[in-house]
Amino acid sequence: MTRHFLRDDDITAAEQAEILDLAIELKKDRWAQKPLAGPQTVAVIFDKSSTRTRVSFAVGIADLGGTPLIITTASSQLGGKETPADTARVLERQVAAIVWRTYAQAGLEQMAKDTRVPVVNALSDDFHPCQLLADLLTIREHKGDLKGLTLTFFGDGRSNMAHSYVLACATAGMHVRVAAPEDYSPRDDVIADADRIAAQTGGSVEIHTDPLEAAAGADIIVTDTWVSMGKEEEKIARLRDLGAYKVTEETMSLARPDAIFIHCLPADRGYEVDANVIDGPQSVVWDEAENRLHAQKALLVWLLQRA
Repeated sequence: MTRHFLRDDDITAAEQAEILDLAIELKKDRWAQKPLAGPQTVAVIFDKSSTRTRVSFAVGIADLGGTPLIITTASSQLGGKETPADTARVLERQVAAIVWRTYAQAGLEQMAKDTRVPVVNALSDDFHPCQLLADLLTIREHKGDLKGLTLTFFGDGRSNMAHSYVLACATAGMHVRVAAPEDYSPRDDVIADADRIAAQTGGSVEIHTDPLEAAAGADIIVTDTWVSMGKEEEKIARLRDLGAYKVTEETMSLARPDAIFIHCLPADRGYEVDANVIDGPQSVVWDEAENRLHAQKALLVWLLQRA
């Protein structure tokens, strides 16, 4: 049965660890595996603009011996005259995998249904699972074993990043805290799924409205842009509502002395994070950005082995 990666909980704790182990191997030797030799083609579809996702998938597919076929919805029938399911039926006869950066999670699920090649969520409005693989790889490099670590996310708890953090960190057996206003709390169904996973892995999920309380003793401090693509009209309200959740030097001082700061980028310095934090000695954002390449290569190798 073909495996897809549409949400962080599409893989088990053991499978997540296996992918991260493989990412570490591939980072040591970028050209160790060539499952796409031929070269085979991977369709990489973009509904949203991108820097890190586009570069890391294009380079990673080439590293694995393949050819990335970059498609935008503006230059294809997808989202216009053709459904995701029909697009997938066309692509699966010609490509080894499909990667899609899009809006609605439902479109990804429709594309993956009955599709014979792996479908990867490169970002949707609900989840960003590829970013979390890179983040967990970065945390593992700097902190060692993930199990038992405490990570605190600050800002929009209903964002795709917050949803992926609670699912992926629970899967890794971590303790994840979300610091957000009540109106920005994660979806109840996502929290329920994360709680179910955490009960099996020894992790936990907590929702806090007090940002200072949430920061206390954390091993990893995380934030993301407050104004994601498609939400620009909400900027003034979001700056007002989320202002108390900015990551500052005070935030970092409440965390453990050896805490690290991560941010998936792009960052709005002075809004969700102060410049002296993201550009400071505890920040590992550039390692994190590079690790998109290694984590996604490992994911593709892992999925192709099960296709």
